[in-house]
Amino acid sequence: MQNKVQFYREKNNLTQTQLAEKSGLSLRTIQRIENGNSLKGFTLEAIAKAFNIKPETLLKNELNLPEIKIINIATLSFFIIPFGNIILPAILTFKSKNKKTKSLGRDILSIQVIWTVVTCILLIISPFIQNWLQTNIPLLIFLLITLICINVFITIKNAISLTNKSELDIKLKINLL
Repeated sequence: MQNKVQFYREKNNLTQTQLAEKSGLSLRTIQRIENGNSLKGFTLEAIAKAFNIKPETLLKNELNLPEIKIINIATLSFFIIPFGNIILPAILTFKSKNKKTKSLGRDILSIQVIWTVVTCILLIISPFIQNWLQTNIPLLIFLLITLICINVFITIKNAISLTNKSELDIKLKINLL
């Protein structure tokens, strides 16, 4: 995983020497930070000022992308295990020690809880709707296939978004968990 200072330095097309001059720090300090030393106090402020960003931006928790991708793909376990789209991602989310991963895992779980509740309700009432409409078309099968396709679409769309932007594309405005 790339260091944030190195990321912003490369984003601004700066060499380590140029960043050292711009921030007023030594070249060796920049090298140590890019090699994993933590940012503190004056050094943090100087580098943030050099990039014109808030110091907190450089301190935010890193996202463990492979772990969150596994949590996202684990939602497809409902094909094998009933309610697996909630059980397996919940286990993986709450075992994680990374706060950002837990947060995105909760967002994924919130979507899956809503999807599961809506699916259960619609599958329960679909025979009654079919009877009320007096149709011979198997509404239950059509509805089930449609809802499964929606869940697969959500999972794939979020997987692509995680790869490209390191964030979820489809998530709820409020977190249920």
